[in-house]
Amino acid sequence: MRGMRLADAVSRATPVPIAPMPIRSLSVLTALLHVYIALRLLPALAMLTPAWPLALAALAISALTIPLPFVSRGRERGASAGELLQWTGLISMGWFSSLFVSTLLRDAGLLLAWLASVLFGAPVPWHAVLPWSAMAVLVLATLVSMVGFLNARRTADVKRVEVPIRGLPAALEGFTIAQLSDIHVGPTIRSAYIQRIVDAVNRLGADAIAITGDLVDGSVAELREHIAPLAGLRAKHGTFVVTGNHEYYAGAHAWIDELRRLGLRVLLNEHVVLQTRNVRGAQNDEELFESQLVLAGVTDYTAGHFDAAHASDPHLALFDAPPLVHTRVLLAHQPRSATLAAQAGYQLQLSGHTHGGQFFPWNLFVPMQQPFTAGLHRLHDMWVYVSRGTGYWGPPKRFGAPSEITLLTLVMARG
Repeated sequence: MRGMRLADAVSRATPVPIAPMPIRSLSVLTALLHVYIALRLLPALAMLTPAWPLALAALAISALTIPLPFVSRGRERGASAGELLQWTGLISMGWFSSLFVSTLLRDAGLLLAWLASVLFGAPVPWHAVLPWSAMAVLVLATLVSMVGFLNARRTADVKRVEVPIRGLPAALEGFTIAQLSDIHVGPTIRSAYIQRIVDAVNRLGADAIAITGDLVDGSVAELREHIAPLAGLRAKHGTFVVTGNHEYYAGAHAWIDELRRLGLRVLLNEHVVLQTRNVRGAQNDEELFESQLVLAGVTDYTAGHFDAAHASDPHLALFDAPPLVHTRVLLAHQPRSATLAAQAGYQLQLSGHTHGGQFFPWNLFVPMQQPFTAGLHRLHDMWVYVSRGTGYWGPPKRFGAPSEITLLTLVMARG
């Protein structure tokens, strides 16, 4: 197993600075999209109800507040007024997303209706279709956002998954790993939210806890007190963490130090060997090795872009691993690490990153970047489990992709 000196040296390497987000461009773009929505919906709503200015006000608030969470990124977030504006901006972002997609779908439907009327002479009652379809767009976007808010803010349910491992030693039958991923402690996820997660995980009594990246959206100075409850996680073999891409946006090196200070083991292209049974008086080496499990972790798939010393490497993570310990589990934030992990000889990879899509239409784009979106999948001789995430990113909204605390149990493959 790699010594701590190399890991410490890697964790303290100088990061590559990140270019600031073009806030002005974001503001202009979102404002123009809000104007499009207003032009497409408000005249039709005015045909239906004198209350249409309420929709105009909601659109104005949304356009003005969406950029605010990005403007304040990296600043102290102590003022209650500032936190309220951030909450408003992020909720608006979720509402606007559904509103924009629904408006596009409405326009597509209206276009098809117009074509049907022109080509086939189909009568279309435009005086009813236009206003009521505009109202339907507003109601649908608002309802989806409300349900999505409740889904995001609740404590994640426990999802139990059995992973059948071919050739799993009897001593490892029933070994459990509680997986957390993509919590995104930040503007709307604070210490009380984290404490509820910690309490739920501790009730599981898992053998090990794995946190597969994207813990934070902010600096250590901003979020230290809010991530502190993670120090209370309890498992027989401890809690193990790998970095996600958001750790690098927020200052990975400082966060690695902070997580270690909390008593969590950060795996940077390295591994630990877990002795899962008391083998005092073992008759031979085979009995000893069959009760061990290699738990490895790699840095985020893109980490090398921020710091060359952090380049993700599943093979390196197994350096000096006992060759007779054949049960090997990899923690890797992004599912696309799986190709190299399978080549390296792991039996199971635990990942996150995708959020399961979080809400429509983003679930449609995940497969363009990642080989798997959520759940248990097979890649050659290796299983890949992708968590939908335990928190959420950006808008407090989950729709069709519920958050999860995953309890994975290793079992012998049958047949």
